[in-house]
Amino acid sequence: MSKANGPKIFDSSTGTGTKTRTHLRLSPPVLWKVILHNDDYTTQDFVVWILQSVFHKPESEAVRVMLDIHRKGKGLAGVYPFDIADTKASQVKTMAEAKEFPLLCTLEPEA
Repeated sequence: MSKANGPKIFDSSTGTGTKTRTHLRLSPPVLWKVILHNDDYTTQDFVVWILQSVFHKPESEAVRVMLDIHRKGKGLAGVYPFDIADTKASQVKTMAEAKEFPLLCTLEPEA
């Protein structure tokens, strides 16, 4: 928490002055969910590999998320500040295109 100096108040009757301090409150960044969507072409192995390499998930968690994607139509890959979430979504898109998979990766604000 940083401090900013406010205006100086001078009391002419006593000859003294006081300086007020304003405390700036920083709010936490808005977080974004990175969502992977199911399709009929992207292999399950590729989705697990994406979750491990881009999102640094251990194998067991990557398989669980991949099964969520397969069964529910989408799955949560991670929650990050916008810049990081956007970068990870771009990485997924680039890697999927390189393998000619139509894997869709979207961002949603965390509620």
